[in-house]
Amino acid sequence: MNRRSLLKGLALLPTLPWLGHAPRGLADSSASTVQALDKPHSAWRELLSPQAYAVLFEEDTERPGSSPLNTEKRTGTYVCAACYLPLFDSQHKYDSGTGWPSFTQPIAGHMGQRRDFSLFFPRIEYHCARCGGHQGHVFDDGPKPRGERWCNNGVALRFIPTGEALPELRS
Repeated sequence: MNRRSLLKGLALLPTLPWLGHAPRGLADSSASTVQALDKPHSAWRELLSPQAYAVLFEEDTERPGSSPLNTEKRTGTYVCAACYLPLFDSQHKYDSGTGWPSFTQPIAGHMGQRRDFSLFFPRIEYHCARCGGHQGHVFDDGPKPRGERWCNNGVALRFIPTGEALPELRS
């Protein structure tokens, strides 16, 4: 196979029915009910640890198994580590065995999404609808009834236990 044939074949990959589709039932990013901040990503650098900044605003990924949120079992709310927008309720957290905190669904309207080709094959990346911070990727291999696995970087979240006040949104 020559280079031209290879490139033509690669261009067709996103059209294959088994590759590049969004998991069932996912809303697109236009469904957000949150007003997006008009703040450059670089402005978050002084408010976050270097690792959190790298994940949230440079789309890095933390090592699997490195987050203490993997074993968090208390009831509460998971908020964006940058702007503090509530993203997940603990009732939707489960152990996916992947090494990252995983959820069956986010808080409605609080996530944006886009197709991500960074690993060659398309995935659905999701981000905080308010600050745009990268959270993780969503897959269609989660538990019933929704079948979704929202695989999140723990460093991109902050856990607030039930009984504690949610932090005021950062702007």
